[in-house]
Amino acid sequence: MRSDRMLGYEFAEDSSPLQMTGHAGLLPYIDLACVLGVLRESDARIGVCGEQGWMDRHHVLSLALLNVAGGECVEDIRILESDGGLCRVFGEAEVYGLGRGAHKEMRKRFRKGRSRTFPSPTRLYEYLDEFHNEAEEGKRVEGKAFIPARNKHLEGLAGVNTALVASVQRHARHKEATLDIDATLAETTKREALFCYQGYRAYQPITTYWAETGLALVSEFRDGNVPAGHEILRIVKESLAALPEGVERVRVRMDSAGYQHDVLKFCATGDGGKRDVIEFSVSNDMTTEFRKAVMEVEQEEWKPLYRQERGRLVETGQEWAEVVYVPEAIAFGKDAPVYRYLAIRELMKQTELPGMDGTQAQTGLPFATITSAGRSYRVKGIVTNRDGDGAELIHWHYERCGKSEEAHALMKADLAGGTLPSGKFGANAAWWGITLLSYNLHAAMRLLALPGGLKKKRLKAIRFALIDVPARVVEHSRQLFIRLARGNPALEWVMEMRRLIHGLVPSPA
Repeated sequence: MRSDRMLGYEFAEDSSPLQMTGHAGLLPYIDLACVLGVLRESDARIGVCGEQGWMDRHHVLSLALLNVAGGECVEDIRILESDGGLCRVFGEAEVYGLGRGAHKEMRKRFRKGRSRTFPSPTRLYEYLDEFHNEAEEGKRVEGKAFIPARNKHLEGLAGVNTALVASVQRHARHKEATLDIDATLAETTKREALFCYQGYRAYQPITTYWAETGLALVSEFRDGNVPAGHEILRIVKESLAALPEGVERVRVRMDSAGYQHDVLKFCATGDGGKRDVIEFSVSNDMTTEFRKAVMEVEQEEWKPLYRQERGRLVETGQEWAEVVYVPEAIAFGKDAPVYRYLAIRELMKQTELPGMDGTQAQTGLPFATITSAGRSYRVKGIVTNRDGDGAELIHWHYERCGKSEEAHALMKADLAGGTLPSGKFGANAAWWGITLLSYNLHAAMRLLALPGGLKKKRLKAIRFALIDVPARVVEHSRQLFIRLARGNPALEWVMEMRRLIHGLVPSPA
């Protein structure tokens, strides 16, 4: 066989009437969105659409499926529109929960006829624009931290996410909630975006991640120039309000953006006794007075910090110690709570860069340092109101970094949150809000119905193994059948997922 020739096949259009789908594993996500009430809540809360034409459920479900399927922009809806089998199932989902005669009523909404299953890209852009609050636009200026007020549609979209979280809680109850609050930079080339502290145009959403469930409670879309700590007490309060019924114990973890004394006091006193005390750990600011307190810790009080690795303890090269420290800002307050401060230090292997004296080396480093017994250490601190072993508290605090950062990475890379569609702040906020909803839909699938072998896989791996599986959609005796190739392991998975989702359907009253 000659090596300079192409393989012996050609591409051609298939004109057969068979309906095919290239996303068989996406269909259970449609089931779950229906059963958990995403469609119903979208119509009830968002309120963009009227009595004719497309409904809010059409737009929200379309963009959520676009996210889960791996689409990156509004134009990618054309790919879903070309998937005849997916369109057939979407047509069933669009009338879910609308009662008898829903198909007939849906046809009446499109009095001039309907040529598409999914809204067109133009219509989706118009829909996103409805979330923009033009009255707030002039207040967004470089150098000033400002968060535009959300209009009623954007408030409604946030309410859909809260309702989804509550629905998941009803089926998988959790009594504890560890809330990791963190911000992320979403770089963009949009001229309307403002510059972030890293020197490029970006937006900086801040998200509250519920560690025990993998769900995101709230995510506020912000300009890139808005510091992560701006109005963070309000974010804490909104996160607590978004928790569903049944949660009995709340803990909070934050980086130094949360190191604000009103935030710490709110948690430590339970909002002045109005609620239960909230346990917390927060990375504290490395002030001059805190460094001085760390340097006063005796050498023998420093303890090595270990980590678990394959069932045994391994030294990390770090040490920790309890620090006696009361910040000046609250030292003279009559009702100031008492906190624990823990310091972590790590020996610097190269204390000075060539050609620099000690002072230059200290001020030029991007992290705090101290000198003790002639050695230079990198140092950081944690403030907490929790009791218990300090090393265990430090490890618990460190868990915040991995999970919340992983959630943001998934929203920006695996989903479409990293490719913002508009120059309008509100339209981008809606895009991010639907990305959040898509993230939670996938987290709910992982929690409630995803087969065990797939639970720990990343979304892109799940797409390869499950979502992007081809199938035929066949209708026989008014019943739809999704036929997968014999021997495909995805068949067993999707059947199990549908069985578990069916178990979530409430019994008729």
